[in-house]
Amino acid sequence: MVMFFFLVVALAVVVAAVTLAVVGGGEGTGPLPEAAPERLLDPLPPDRPVDRADVESLRFPLTVRGYRMADVDDALGRLGAELAERDARIADLESALAGARAAHVRLTKPDPEDQR
Repeated sequence: MVMFFFLVVALAVVVAAVTLAVVGGGEGTGPLPEAAPERLLDPLPPDRPVDRADVESLRFPLTVRGYRMADVDDALGRLGAELAERDARIADLESALAGARAAHVRLTKPDPEDQR
């Protein structure tokens, strides 16, 4: 019976010591410090357009529920803006090419009056 009482008291002392250490009753100034959130180590380059290697090397830090929404939103916003720029540039180039082709056809096509 004495041994059982000793084990219960020892268990209570251990639980109290661990609780005080976590809550801040030890030599520290308070509870355990908050861990700094992980940040995106290699964000997309701000000084040049994004290329395929940038997207393939992009790795988001994990959090409790998956990924940091702000990091993912920033990356997707940047990629969306660059895709829109590229689409507009492609449309401009295609319309310029169509205009050049039409002008070339008009210049090389003989007039029906010249054939007489």
